[in-house]
Parts: sequence; C-alpha cells; structure tokens
Amino acid sequence: MKLSPDYAVIVAQTAGVVAEHAEEITTVFYADMFEAHPGLLNVFNRANQEIGEQPKALAASVVAFAVHLVDPESPDFTPVMRRIAHKHVSLGIQASEYTIVGRYLLGAVKKVLGEAVTAEVAAAWDEVYWLFGTALIAEEGRLYAQAGTDPQQPWRPYRVVERFEESDEVFSLLLSPVEGSVPSHHTGQYVAIAVDLPEGLRQPRQYTISSGPRGDSLRVTIKRVHGLRGAPDGQVSGWLHEHAQPGTVLDVSQPAGDVVLDDSETPLVLVSAGIGITPVAAIMEDLSRRQPGRTVRLFHADRSHAHHALYDGLRRQVLAMPDARAQNWYEEGAETAPTLYPARAGFMDLSDVELPGEATVFMCGPLPFMQIARRSLMEQGVDSDNIHYEVFGPDLWAQQPG
Repeated sequence: MKLSPDYAVIVAQTAGVVAEHAEEITTVFYADMFEAHPGLLNVFNRANQEIGEQPKALAASVVAFAVHLVDPESPDFTPVMRRIAHKHVSLGIQASEYTIVGRYLLGAVKKVLGEAVTAEVAAAWDEVYWLFGTALIAEEGRLYAQAGTDPQQPWRPYRVVERFEESDEVFSLLLSPVEGSVPSHHTGQYVAIAVDLPEGLRQPRQYTISSGPRGDSLRVTIKRVHGLRGAPDGQVSGWLHEHAQPGTVLDVSQPAGDVVLDDSETPLVLVSAGIGITPVAAIMEDLSRRQPGRTVRLFHADRSHAHHALYDGLRRQVLAMPDARAQNWYEEGAETAPTLYPARAGFMDLSDVELPGEATVFMCGPLPFMQIARRSLMEQGVDSDNIHYEVFGPDLWAQQPG
C-alpha cells in the first residue's frame, strides 16, 4: 500500500499542517456530513460527537495513517486499521458510506485550510483517504463474510432471556438469538446493541460479551451511564436499564473485536477498572473451563466492593484455578470489604505487585487509568508489545501521553 511518488512528497510536506488543524477539520466534516445526511446520525454515537471524542479519534487515525504512508520509520498502522474495522463491523458500516465520508472529509480540508489546498494537495490527500478507505472496506468485507453476515442486514434480533442486577448501576442481560445460534466468537469480543429511542432516534452502543463462548446465548454487562459535569446521562444504557427485561427483543450486531484470549499457556495479567471488568469476566469463565491450570493474576480497581460487578463469579473461578490470584483496590471501604484476598485502599498501584515472568497483559478501563497502569508495568520490565488493551468508545490512545 503506497502513495504515488509525487503525492507522497506533497503529503510529507503538508502532513504537519493537516495534523495541526486535524481536529478542526474533522469537526467541520461531521457537521457538514450530518447536515446533508442526517440518517448517518443513527450510525454514530451522538454522545461522542457532542463531547468531541469522535472527531479527535478520526483526526488521530487519518493523520497517523498518512504518516505511516510517507515515513518508513513510523509505527505499523495495521493494528489500528484492524481495530477500526472491527468497530465498523459492529456498527454495520457499509462500503457505500465511504464515498459519502470521503466527499465531506476532503471538503472539510479545503474549507479549513483554504487556499493552501491546491489541486495537487487535494488530489494527494484524496489518495490518502482512498488508500485508507479501501483497506478498511476489504478488511470489513472479510469480517462480514467470516461471520456469515449480510452487510445490508447487519443486525439480528436477540431476545433477553434473563436479567441480573449486578449492583445499583450495573446489570447483565443474557441474550439468545430469536432464530439460529450465536455466531462463533472469541473471548474478549463485544457486540453492539441498537435501540430506538424517543423522538425517532436510533443509537448503537458496544458492550463486551462478559461470558465465555456458549453457542446458544451470550451475556452483556452494562453500566448505566450518569452524566458528569453537565454531560447528559447515557441514552442507550438508560433505555436498556429501564426497558430491557426478559422477553424484550433487541437488535444485536455480530461479535467483533481484536483483543481476544489466545490458546497459549503464557501467564496472563488482567488489569481492569470499573465496568472494564467485563472482558476479564469472560476471560476467566473461559479459562476456568478450558485452561484451569494457566497462571493468571487479576488486578482490579473500583469505587467500592458494592460497585465491583461480577465479583461472585470471578471469586468462584479464581478459587477453582490453582495458580490464579486476585488483588482489588477500592476507593471506599477497602478495610472491611469481604473479598477473597484483602483489598487495598485507594487507587490501583502496580509498582509493588508480583508479576509472573513473560506474561501477556490485557487491560480494560478508562484511558488515563490504562496509561498509568501501562507505564507501571513497563517499569517492572513488561515488554510494551505484550500489553494489549480494550477501550470503550472512540480510541484516543494515540492522543494520550506515555
């Protein structure tokens, strides 16, 4: 995948300017595209649009891809590309929509940068976009075909079979397809659930499959989002909290996600915070059944033991595995928390934990939390290539320091 030689020179010369204005460009792009194609608002997370996270993520991705094309020393973009493709497949993105995105994205570049965008500059960045877009279309087509999904009909009806209240603000839904079986999937993947909200709005949200592969059903564990500092409450999590009961039928995507459990015997270190416990729960359920002898260390941070979702199941699985250990950190009530191993007070601190050698690390939680945990693990000698993460919402990892 290479740019034309003349365009490569232009992109190298202009990448800095585009990067400097990238967030402004993507903000203009989304506004113009949604004005012309309001139906696309049903595909994109409106909350992420309102707080600006989606434009930041798109800006970072496009610029990183362009740099990858012109700088042979830049990081490999393949993992980022793969991650974006999985996100798109879970949202039912179709190949035809890339034409719309390309038109308004290049239009936004011209609108923001003005006369600096000559015909040659526009053509060079158009080629960047279409190299980006065609690579994603190909990977997404492969993922759709692999799962037997018709891209024109990406949603399947699932019925809520059971509901479990995990805490005051977290609940689990056991979902079973109305027809057929659950597509084969890997432990650690997620699905999107799309709901029809009041005033004709339709919104998708992605939730980790918090159970191991079962064939006839899957479990998702959802935290009801309460808006902070003036932000609105979560629309989809709030709707599901109020309305998703046994018998409710929901539109669910095919399973997606590239951060998955492998079948090796490598020791595992699982690091999570809050609702980031969901992929950890799936991994532990799977391991306790298929690889009970594997070395596992669980490190989890939460507000309190009462807020620690899925704790009882995790406790059973740790007890059933001879070389599994868990350490929890609670901001409140750590001293009296009825946990398997004594909880520590305050925020997670991995500086003095004992780690198995040559471990693979999976992390899930807020980005600042994962950045701190990653630095701490690397200071203890964990290779950065062995640290994998899952982020809920737009992937802003590349914009975070460290």
